[in-house]
Amino acid sequence: MKTLDLDVMTMIVAVADTGNISRAAEVVHRSQSAVSMQIRTLEAALGKPLFVRRPRGVSLTQDGEVLLSFARRMLALRDEAWAAVVRPDVTGRVVIGVPDDYASSLLPSILKKFSATYPRVEIQVVGLPSVALAPMVKDGSVDLVCATRVKGLSGEFIRFEPMVWAAAPSAPEIWRERPLPIAVFLPGSVARENAIRSLERAGIPYRTSFESPSLMGLLSMVEAGLAVAPLARCAVPPHFSLLGQAQGLPEIAALEVILARSAKSKRPPCDFLAEKIMSELRR
Repeated sequence: MKTLDLDVMTMIVAVADTGNISRAAEVVHRSQSAVSMQIRTLEAALGKPLFVRRPRGVSLTQDGEVLLSFARRMLALRDEAWAAVVRPDVTGRVVIGVPDDYASSLLPSILKKFSATYPRVEIQVVGLPSVALAPMVKDGSVDLVCATRVKGLSGEFIRFEPMVWAAAPSAPEIWRERPLPIAVFLPGSVARENAIRSLERAGIPYRTSFESPSLMGLLSMVEAGLAVAPLARCAVPPHFSLLGQAQGLPEIAALEVILARSAKSKRPPCDFLAEKIMSELRR
């Protein structure tokens, strides 16, 4: 009987969720080569491939899908067992604020793990731009905020998240157009400000073809081939193209991701979720 190591199962889940080994390596805090080696070792032991490797990422084989379902159950059971023995009495409610781009990419797996570990803690997510979350921390409307550092919002540093230019693979080199059509968040967004500043410094004319507070709105415009979007790299879907200096587009300053806490958050459920966010996201 071969051993199915839980650390390797964590890597399998991370690669499946991100569709990319390098991004999965960031999630599990291991090097890309270490993740690749562990997966290939497991594939050799099983005698079957788990992933199909492609230039832009990986996808699960049928056998990989089967193992993934077991991996998720194994990891959930581990977390439940830990919580049942170590912290069985943690109850309460945590309200966490997070902007759209992080809510769809950074938080889902963390909240899922946290809920498995602390099933008696209720979590409410408030999805708003970072600038809108700042006053909510001060008045205690939210307990925690995982967001980009903006004026009026301070907290513990988590990491710098790179920004990229995202485009649809099917778009006929829309990035060559001048003025460059861009899809951006509303004024006040640091991602928007960083992108526009980089274009102005590079002397590249641009036009704002779409503005939205919603990540899905920006992605829809990009998917339709009507614009490129400056986004946090973590929020770009795997099938999108990442553009940069090779395509004549300027580098964009990274986003500073922080964890802010309200004065009302000094209680165990908030402490444990904050601890989980920091351990999972910090680089």
